[in-house]
Amino acid sequence: MRKRDCGFALIAAALVALWAFAGAKAEAGARNFEPRQQTQAPPNAQQNQMAPEVRAFVAQMPKLMNGTVEQIPPSDADPQIKRFNQPNIVAYHTDVKSDAPLLVWFSGTGGTPITGWLFIKAAADAGYRVIGLTYDNGVSDPQTCGPNPDPVCSDRFRQKRIFGDDVSKDIDDLPVESVVNRLTTLLQYLDAHHPGKGWEQYLNNGEPNWARIAVAGHSQGGGVAAYIAKKRAVYRVINLSGAWDRTEQGAKDWAPWITSTSATPMDRWYCAYHAKESNAGPMKAAYAVMNVPPDHIRVLTLEPIPQTSSPPGGDAYHGSMISERSTPRDANGDPSYAADWAFMLGAPR
Repeated sequence: MRKRDCGFALIAAALVALWAFAGAKAEAGARNFEPRQQTQAPPNAQQNQMAPEVRAFVAQMPKLMNGTVEQIPPSDADPQIKRFNQPNIVAYHTDVKSDAPLLVWFSGTGGTPITGWLFIKAAADAGYRVIGLTYDNGVSDPQTCGPNPDPVCSDRFRQKRIFGDDVSKDIDDLPVESVVNRLTTLLQYLDAHHPGKGWEQYLNNGEPNWARIAVAGHSQGGGVAAYIAKKRAVYRVINLSGAWDRTEQGAKDWAPWITSTSATPMDRWYCAYHAKESNAGPMKAAYAVMNVPPDHIRVLTLEPIPQTSSPPGGDAYHGSMISERSTPRDANGDPSYAADWAFMLGAPR
């Protein structure tokens, strides 16, 4: 054999040996590694595709000065949850009061808790413990029930999505995926992993202790917060551009839950919307029908950050009150709506 051929043969033998060794290591690693259950794409709903700037923000892991931020996938708290498994966010300052109320944040359609980080941080700064809760937020109620002439469609939709009751055929949400189960199991997880840190006070006989919990959300998430507040007496409710459920055909009848008596006293209700967003008219009318005190409603007017543009078919004004990419900033780079958020958040007792 020529020297050149001999060299090629030695190289080939070395590569074969290396591949064999790597294969053995990989096989051994596979025997000792149990892969995390992959989340399923939500059927009949928008895919949870995050915009590039949001993905970059997630990768940075939000920080809270003199505080704690945890990201906990819903399946860590309840392994039965397979879909909508983006991490919940838990945030609070290290000097938070031991009996501080909890605020639960719900992002809008297709969003994840991280998209509400500006408001989550504001709530933590105000003195709350905060949970940004992942939930089934694919199709929204207006998308699903707006074309339906039956106004009760919205009540069924929200009762199933939030409380897990099997009363609607319009969405395929599972009971374990309900907002209440997600919140309950996350609180149980936090209590188990952080014993003595006060998480047990937000539970009562295996259910959320709503009297110690404020609910807040944007768009579809605002509707979630409002529906909970209608059905349970919560500590406070903050509805940002959400909850205008009605039929969009004919008489445009309000969903019964919109006009129903609120379990939460109306002096705990706070709402906001942008004067130029596409559904400002229905929101203004809905909040009047719901009897939200007029001085508890903020009508925002600032322009979104001009160098950003809304996705095709989007509404830049609608998202600009909480969006990292479009919320207007002051001369120091801080959110211009900070005072409005502080008003709605109040001073936790």
